[in-house]
Amino acid sequence: MKYVVEIEGQTVEVEIDGDRVVVDGIEVSARITDVPGTPIVLLTVGDTVRRVAVTRTADRGRYLLSVDGRKLDAEALDERTRAIRQLSAATSGPSGPAPLLAPMPGLIVRVNVEAGATVQPGQGLVVMEAMKMENELRATSAGVVRAVRVTPGMAVERGATLIELE
Repeated sequence: MKYVVEIEGQTVEVEIDGDRVVVDGIEVSARITDVPGTPIVLLTVGDTVRRVAVTRTADRGRYLLSVDGRKLDAEALDERTRAIRQLSAATSGPSGPAPLLAPMPGLIVRVNVEAGATVQPGQGLVVMEAMKMENELRATSAGVVRAVRVTPGMAVERGATLIELE
C-alpha cells in the first residue's frame, strides 16, 4: 500500500508491502511496534529506535506526534484517499458555494441533504460507491442546497453535478 505522508510541510511517499518499506524510492528497514495500553509506538528505522507518542486528530489521516520532546503535525493518507480528497476539495477553505461534482465514476448510495437545506463546510452531502468502497463527499463551503441532481441507485460519471449550492 502506498501512502503520502506530510510532516511539518515536508512530503514523502511511503510504500509498505509486508515487511518491505520504501521511502521516496529508497528501501529501508523499518518497523512500528505498539506499546499496549498507551498512545506510544516504537519506531525502528535501521538500528535506531524512537519512542513516538501518536494522537489522532478529528481530521481523517491527521496526527499529532511527539518525538524527542518535539511536537509534529502529520498527515498520512493512502494514495486513493488523498486523490479523492483532492478531487472533492474536501480540505479547501471556503471559496463560495461551488457545485458538488463526482470525483470519479460510481454509484450513488445515499443523499444526505435535500433542496433548501443549509450546509456547513465539511458536512457530508452524498455517499457514493466507487472501486468497491463507499466515499462520503462533503461540502467545501457553507451554502444552501439549490438542487439535488442524483438519487440513490443512480450511476454517475466523473464530473457529473451531484448537488448545486447557492
